[in-house]
Amino acid sequence: MLNEMSPYLLLGFLIAGVLHAFVPSSIYSRYLSGTGWRSVVTAAAFGIPLPLCSCGVLPTAVALRRSGASRAASTSFLIATPQTGVDSIAATYSMMGLPFAVLRPVAALVTALCGGLAVGRLERRGALPDVKTEDGEDGSYEFSEVPHGLWNKVVAALRYGLWEMMQNIGKWLLLGLVVATLITVLLPDDFFTTWARWPLLNMVVIVAVAVPMYICATGSIPIAAALMLKGMSPGCALVLLMAGPAANVASMLVIGRAFGRKATIAYLASIVLGAIGFGVVVDYVPGLREVFVGAMPHHMMSHSMGVSWLNTVCSVLLVTLVVAAMCYKYWKSYQINQHKTNAMKEYKVKGMMCNHCKANVERGLAAVPGVDSVTVDLARGTALVEGQADEQAIIDKIGELGYEYEP
Repeated sequence: MLNEMSPYLLLGFLIAGVLHAFVPSSIYSRYLSGTGWRSVVTAAAFGIPLPLCSCGVLPTAVALRRSGASRAASTSFLIATPQTGVDSIAATYSMMGLPFAVLRPVAALVTALCGGLAVGRLERRGALPDVKTEDGEDGSYEFSEVPHGLWNKVVAALRYGLWEMMQNIGKWLLLGLVVATLITVLLPDDFFTTWARWPLLNMVVIVAVAVPMYICATGSIPIAAALMLKGMSPGCALVLLMAGPAANVASMLVIGRAFGRKATIAYLASIVLGAIGFGVVVDYVPGLREVFVGAMPHHMMSHSMGVSWLNTVCSVLLVTLVVAAMCYKYWKSYQINQHKTNAMKEYKVKGMMCNHCKANVERGLAAVPGVDSVTVDLARGTALVEGQADEQAIIDKIGELGYEYEP
C-alpha cells in the first residue's frame, strides 16, 4: 500500500506546496463576497485543490468571512476543502482507480454548492443572526502573502509541501496505512458480504461513526480501499471518503460560533445527505457499481502489490520525511518545555491537530490584552502564555477559536 501511494503522495505534496507559495491566500476573498451561486461555486473551486484538513480549514474559512466573504461562500469553502486536495486526489487514483479519483472532487463540488446555496438563501432572507465579523481586536485571521522572488517561492513550496504537511498529516497517514494493513490481513475476504444486501443501512452507520471523529482526506484512502477488498460496496467506501474528512466535532462547534446554528445545520445536512446520496447512486445505478469495482487497480484486487525501484525510492523518501518531521515536532516540544519559566501559564487546548491549528491559536491568544508571548506545543496540545492577561479571557478566546480548554 505504501509503495502504491508514495509516488502520487509526493507529487500531490509538491503541487500543494506550489499552490501555497505561488498563490496569495488573500486573492480568495476578492471573489467570495456575494451570496449567489457564482461566489459559492468559486469558493468550492478554490477549496477543492487545497490540502487542508477539517481542522486546518476552519481558520481559513473564518478568515474569508472576516475579510468580506459571505457566509454562503465561506460555508461552501468549508464543505469542499477538507473532502479533497491535490495530494488525496492523486493518492485516490493510485489505490482506488480513476472513477473514485474523479468522483471525489465532483461530489465535493456538488455538496459544497448545495450547502452554500442553502446558507445563501437563509442569508438573503435575513434568517441568520448577526455574527461578529470584523477583524480588528485580534490578528488571528490574517492571510499570509506569498514570498517575493522565484527562489524564495521555490524554497517555501518545498518547505510547505515536504515538511510542514508531513508534520500535519504524517501521523494520520501512517495510522491509516496501519489500520488498512490490519484490515487486509486479519479480516476474512468475505467479511462484509453478509451485510452487502443492505448498503443503505451500511452508509448510515458509516456516517454516524465518521462524522464526529477526525480523519484526514489522505489517511482515509487506504482504510476505504482495504474495506472494499473485504466486500464493502464502493458506495459505502465513497461515503467514508466524503463524510469522514468533511466534518468533526471541533469543526461543528466553531462553525456554530462563526456562522450561526442554522448555517451549521445546512453545512452538516449537505455533507450527510450528499455523501449518502452519491453512495446510493454508485451502488444502485445499474452497472455503475461494477465500474468502480472493476477500476480498482489489479494488484489491489489480487492483494499482490508490485515493487519497482521508483516506488521503493519514493516510499523510502516519504517515510524518511514523515519520521524526520515527527521527530522534529517532538524535539520542538522538548525544547519548549526545557525553556518553560514560572512566568508562563500553561493551558491545555483540546482539538489542535496541525500547524494551521498551531498558528491559529498562537495568533488568536497573542491578541488578547495583556498577553506578551504565546508558544504552542502541538505535540502535547498545550499553549504557554506569558503576560498579565486575565485567565478567563484566555479560556474564552480558546473557545472562540473553535477549540476546547481542559482544566
